[in-house]
Amino acid sequence: MATVKIKLRQKPISGKRASLYLDFYPAIISPETGKITRREFLGLYITPKTKDPLEKHYNSEQLKLAEEIRRQRENTLNKPEIYSEMEREKLNLKVQGERDFVSYFNNLANKRNTSNQQNWVSTYKYLNTFSKGSWKFSEITIEKCHEFRDFLLTTKASNRLNARLSRNSAASYFNKFKAALKQAFKDGIIEQDINSRIEPIKPEETHRNYLSLDELNKLVKTACVNPLLKNAALFSALTGMRFSDIVNLTWNQIRKNDNGEYSITFKQQKTQGAEVLPISTQAISLIGKPGKGKEKVFEGLTYSAYQNKHLSQWIGAAGIERNMTFHSFRHTYATLQLSNGTDIYTVSKLLGHRDLKTTQIYAKVIDQKKREAIERIKIDL
Repeated sequence: MATVKIKLRQKPISGKRASLYLDFYPAIISPETGKITRREFLGLYITPKTKDPLEKHYNSEQLKLAEEIRRQRENTLNKPEIYSEMEREKLNLKVQGERDFVSYFNNLANKRNTSNQQNWVSTYKYLNTFSKGSWKFSEITIEKCHEFRDFLLTTKASNRLNARLSRNSAASYFNKFKAALKQAFKDGIIEQDINSRIEPIKPEETHRNYLSLDELNKLVKTACVNPLLKNAALFSALTGMRFSDIVNLTWNQIRKNDNGEYSITFKQQKTQGAEVLPISTQAISLIGKPGKGKEKVFEGLTYSAYQNKHLSQWIGAAGIERNMTFHSFRHTYATLQLSNGTDIYTVSKLLGHRDLKTTQIYAKVIDQKKREAIERIKIDL
């Protein structure tokens, strides 16, 4: 347990007087109440701004007495024999239990500098609403955590009028909540790993839109009012890179070996994993003349509703009527790789997935395509 520091302070009261008290840091357990406290009022008073000689003398005596009490308290509290190791640990947990989990979560969210920071910020907003702004660590129980889980599954989405928060968003936010609990356990703020005892929200399987090779070739031949966006999207289809990684791609991350083969060395924005991604000569042909060092490869590429409109217009002009996003080009890369016989482990590595289960979602798409294909052959039986 840390050394207890004690300051002598004054609190103004009526009649131009001040009450003397001790300020403890960190907080201690009051011997009178058994509760955590930061203050001990001494029952001693002074008149700080008096000009009366007698009152000034009285003030001096009161301050000397208060300072003596302060020294005694500090010596007593910091003697090693006062608390056994177990008692010190219990005291520490009790003090930590008075901390606010909502504020702790907000601090974690603010420290995130990855692409999922917005998810942490959104989770904080729902957590703040659920807890009404405060939730002590000592009040965190499995039952209360499940209440927050149910809250996420039934609450309205903050960005859509009268619409309920989607199950997949709720699952993502609850995972951030669980991650914060896990971190609090590592930090020694809570005694038990509550996170491991809380059932996560199982997300729904989402339909991943992707393009066939024929559709991709149609897009190659179709003009786009934003050529930079077109090249970036096709680059994603040929490399499997996310928009966040493409927009931050710099020339010094592109390497060429002695055999004339290209690769990209980068850190994924989403997972923060370091990756070395081999890329094709066709992908290289989309980025034009090499630039310098830390200059952006796709300089000027931004994410906005205006850019999305250009993307939709380009896809529609190619005769593709499905709802496609920029991320659909990454899905296209994964699906075409598996369709052309690349094993799932290799595809998983190319996509930078940490878990093979994530890549298996694409394998299900391929299995469905096979199922649809065999049903096309009909004979008269």
